Amino acid sequence: MKLLKVRRSYLLPMAILAYGLNYRTAPIELRERISMPEEGLPGFLQSIKSWVPSLSEVAILSTCNRTELYCALDPADENRVHTWLAHSRPVTLDELAGAGYRYWDQDAARHLIRVASGLDSQILGEAQILGQVKTAYEIARSEGLLGPALNLLSQVSLQAAKRVRTDTDVGRNPVSVASTAIQLAKQIFADLASKTTLLVGAGDTITLVAEHLRAQSVSRIAVANRTLAHAESLAGKFSGEALELTDIPSQLHRFDIVISSTGSPLPIIGKGAVEAAIRQRRRRPMFMVDLAVPRDIEAEVAELPDVYLYAIDDLSVIVEENTRARTDAAKAAQDLVDAGAQQYLRELRAHEGQHLLRQFRNRADDLAAQEVERARQELARGVHPDVVMEQLARAITNKLIHQPTVAIRNATAEGQTELIDYLKSLYEL
Repeated sequence: MKLLKVRRSYLLPMAILAYGLNYRTAPIELRERISMPEEGLPGFLQSIKSWVPSLSEVAILSTCNRTELYCALDPADENRVHTWLAHSRPVTLDELAGAGYRYWDQDAARHLIRVASGLDSQILGEAQILGQVKTAYEIARSEGLLGPALNLLSQVSLQAAKRVRTDTDVGRNPVSVASTAIQLAKQIFADLASKTTLLVGAGDTITLVAEHLRAQSVSRIAVANRTLAHAESLAGKFSGEALELTDIPSQLHRFDIVISSTGSPLPIIGKGAVEAAIRQRRRRPMFMVDLAVPRDIEAEVAELPDVYLYAIDDLSVIVEENTRARTDAAKAAQDLVDAGAQQYLRELRAHEGQHLLRQFRNRADDLAAQEVERARQELARGVHPDVVMEQLARAITNKLIHQPTVAIRNATAEGQTELIDYLKSLYEL
């Protein structure tokens, strides 16, 4: 796949670039190598800031489905962004060139609206992504890397994404990774309520999984986490058992279902541990779902008999079944996405216009100040105030209309009818 490079829709000296890879353009083996854990984002943000000379603002969104960078920079430095990624993560430039995409300005806003609203998610309409986008921008703000450009992008995009979720059926009865995992489990085990489940991790995704399990009357739940207190807190909500990660190898054989989602950079459950657990289970099947990127469960586990292992990309078939009914809603939502992108462009132009307005007003103030000073001097010499006021009014008027007068004369002489019509509209003539 060639690098997707979308032509910038609105050229500015400092532009907004959205650069990234997602589940459509990169397999999980590549996504897990470029994935950036939330706790490491401050370091990555400061690293790219020092790597790209013109970069003034940057936010990084890294989830199981995508890793994306939103940057305010000189367009001439765009290639430095993906060279930084190749430098910072175990990935080559060739791999990035085959899987990366770039969007500029208004197209970047349109893309971010789709991402934040769940329209670009592997599971259409999933709700967690909106919070993940907000977190990415808050981390950028805390690092001093969220300025006026990205602040405008995030505000307009998040507002549009919320409208998509509230004004269409895309967000109704949302399908999540958690619910999809439970649907898979029901296909493996007819009597899900009788099964024992191990949840690895204690974040939002695992919490949702636990809630779906409770809805299916699954009561035998254990939670394993690196921080035992977090495991105890989550397990307590579901009358479950808390474990440390180090307990997993010795306890794994007890569980029919294992669902994992942590931020660990390395696998937590290896092939050897699962192989030993299967022997102790005497060939009773074990259902495992790895919702993490990078993966928590070694991919080789799938080779073992009596183990049903699914990674997040394996959910695509069920996702397709669950999202067919949302196709029309997604089409309707696209109108809101386009409207949001247009709103971003209007706001962007308005922000740019403020600088021009300040220049225009400052120039008028300077001209007026010069004439007021001249009037004061005339009064000091004893010139009658009425005469001074008339001269002051005439001088300010002449200076303010000088440039428009020249423009009208030139436009008339050169037959520039569009400019003449514009000036008539501007001055209500």
